[in-house]
Amino acid sequence: MSIGLLSLIVIVLAVAGYFAGRRLAVSKVAGDIRKLHSLPSYYGQTVFLFTAVPALLFLAAWLLIQPLLIESRVSAMLNVADVPDGSSVSLMMTDVRRIANGIDLMLAKGGLNSADIAAMRTDLTDVRGRLAEVGVALGTNVTPAVFAAGKAYHDLSGTSRMMMTVGVLALALAGFVYAISRIQPEFRARNVTEAFVKVLLIGASCIAILTTVGIVLSLVFETIHFFRIYPAQDFFFSLTWNPKFGGGSDLGIWPLIWGTLYISLIALLVSVPVGIFAAIFLAEYASKKVRAVAKPLIEILAGIPTIVYGLFALITVGPMLRDYFAQPMGFGSSSSSVMTAGVVMGLMLIPFVSSLSDDIINAVPQSLRDGSYGLGATQSETIKQVILPAALPGIVGAVLLAASRAIGETMIVVMGAGAAAKMSLNPFEAMTTVTVKIVSQLTGDTEFASPETLVAFALGLTLFVFTLGLNIVALVIVRKYREQYE
Repeated sequence: MSIGLLSLIVIVLAVAGYFAGRRLAVSKVAGDIRKLHSLPSYYGQTVFLFTAVPALLFLAAWLLIQPLLIESRVSAMLNVADVPDGSSVSLMMTDVRRIANGIDLMLAKGGLNSADIAAMRTDLTDVRGRLAEVGVALGTNVTPAVFAAGKAYHDLSGTSRMMMTVGVLALALAGFVYAISRIQPEFRARNVTEAFVKVLLIGASCIAILTTVGIVLSLVFETIHFFRIYPAQDFFFSLTWNPKFGGGSDLGIWPLIWGTLYISLIALLVSVPVGIFAAIFLAEYASKKVRAVAKPLIEILAGIPTIVYGLFALITVGPMLRDYFAQPMGFGSSSSSVMTAGVVMGLMLIPFVSSLSDDIINAVPQSLRDGSYGLGATQSETIKQVILPAALPGIVGAVLLAASRAIGETMIVVMGAGAAAKMSLNPFEAMTTVTVKIVSQLTGDTEFASPETLVAFALGLTLFVFTLGLNIVALVIVRKYREQYE
């Protein structure tokens, strides 16, 4: 049974339990709901929650743990001698999963049945052709042992899905029966429901924390592995970025940091003034009709995919900056440059700054404006001396959001700034950023355990620490101004 269908069955059962719980509670008091401790809807909600939540949580936990257990069991079936020359256990497990998926596709298309799969020979004489018919291509170094592991992986996955289905349905039915059995007029259904929902809210809050911890730990462990095989002083103090997948690479981070900061600075120089001025106009000067048209048009920029901005940078902005500025001024002849990526990224960030700043300015109490006007200040003086200082903490947050968005952008940089890792003050030269190199290092053909691949995790951790520092600085600034104006 598919995951979607199983979840739908649980939800339908929970909804049916909701109505059954309401009707049963009313029937217990012969229709006089005044004798119930809680409203009938609370009794239905208890049935819904006890039916759906435990079953769906069990389903989610099973889906997280199942692949780990199956892979560990299948990999234990393989010996070191089963690993082909020039390959690794991780690559071999990739072929194992691919074979298992191919068997699923063959069964789904109806060309084979389970008996045919079990009878398929492991000498690979007919395996490649059958898998190729369903769009699964195997490598040339797949051995009979790997194919046997693929069949075992498929069998274990099928058994696991069956056990998961039985477990989820049994848990849902058990929760349904348990909740129905507790429905009595004196049952404190409202208290139970609110406590249950409180636990769910706490769990939802913990998901964000645990996700952050998981991201940091995954980066830290792989970064430690990287520094075991590559000197940390060369990574942090070298000014050369020259990865060689054959070995002997120079993996200094500073050219990437420089490109990231340079492009982000230009983007903020474009987006912050324009965004703040647009927010001031929309909040303080524009009429309702103008605001109703202008603000949605500005916010449309936030919905444009970054690949479209990248094409705009590659086809329009880059050649224009090259023909009208770079070549006449003698700064270069490349359409891919820091200026190209920075300008286009700044245009993309305008709605991030303007929309948030506009909402923050509108949130400033009208009493502050009235008090300023009562003292004889003009509108411009009120904006400069009252509104902007009061809204400054929120505006700093908007700028910080734009800065974080600029630092993490990849597609615009790839298509607008190029991929050259170097340090230069010329804004019309091609450079690159940390995020671009993370992508390029992880998509190569090198071994995953090589320093040329693991450096991506060190780059990601460095970028995370840098962004965290920006957040701390912004928090200090916000607290200082809040103490001054509140």
